[in-house]
Amino acid sequence: MSAEASSPAGADAPSLEAPKPAGLAPGPAAYGPKPLSPNSKYVKLNVGGSLHYTTLRTLTGQDTVLKAMFSGRAEVLTDAGGWVLIDRSGRHFGTILNYLRDGSVPLPESTRELGELLGEARYYLVQGLIEDCQLALQQKRENLSPLCLIPTVTSPREEQQLLASTSKPVVKLLHNRSNNKYSYTSTSDDNLLKNIELFDKLALRFHGRLLFLKDVLGDEICCWSFYGQGRKIAEVCCTSIVYATEKKQTKVEFPEARIFEETLNILIYETPRGPDPALLEATGGAAGGGGTGRGEDEDNREHRVRRIHVRRHITHDERPHGQQIVFKD
Repeated sequence: MSAEASSPAGADAPSLEAPKPAGLAPGPAAYGPKPLSPNSKYVKLNVGGSLHYTTLRTLTGQDTVLKAMFSGRAEVLTDAGGWVLIDRSGRHFGTILNYLRDGSVPLPESTRELGELLGEARYYLVQGLIEDCQLALQQKRENLSPLCLIPTVTSPREEQQLLASTSKPVVKLLHNRSNNKYSYTSTSDDNLLKNIELFDKLALRFHGRLLFLKDVLGDEICCWSFYGQGRKIAEVCCTSIVYATEKKQTKVEFPEARIFEETLNILIYETPRGPDPALLEATGGAAGGGGTGRGEDEDNREHRVRRIHVRRHITHDERPHGQQIVFKD
């Protein structure tokens, strides 16, 4: 008997099959399509590098792309560790899962993040979340913050608190038509509306530099007040008493140029801004020239700028019929 016949057949024959690398399961390639076991309770997801654990019940509870992936209708990719690979950003995937679990989620405050979440919800076809994001974005568009906020003064104490809490110059319009004890002249109502319209226009133009206040409870009918560094700088009263035939009437004026001038003057009190030479020149607060007259020009400019520090009131005096009202400055 030969040695070859005495040994068991194929006992010591060398294997011709190449050894398999460690860590790779038999069957398809490690990153090839691998169907999940229908009995798997938990699923490990790798979404763009963000790792998530969840259940098949969560993933297949609603009619979404995820349900198609994990119910056998679409192929999924898994790695050697059993992680299911999804080629999407994982930033908002946790919110997607929470919505599939609970049916609702807190939405981001940022409009940008809300748009990103809407894009992911559309990709995964999560219809309820799509509708919630669209509604939230629509509400944000409709409820845009106003261009400028104008506080309404409700008490003298509140007014003092507002003046003390801001570093901006302040423009306040007091208008209270019910304060009149006489009848109004024919143009008074129109002029009162013009004052209110001018206040709104100035508020829109200078809202970033000045604080605008409205007062509807004061003792005047129409009066502008200008504050800088916490104290009143100027005041423009727009009402006076005039004599008609055998009766007194209240007249409301519209001194547009004076109001606009005081508004520009009050800008000098901005902090940390310094006096603007162009603004001083536009309001008559700076004088050009040089040479030997420079010292006199500087004295004149200082005098003119100092004038807005004086508390000025336009007062009215009752005169006999036929005489004009005298405004004192």
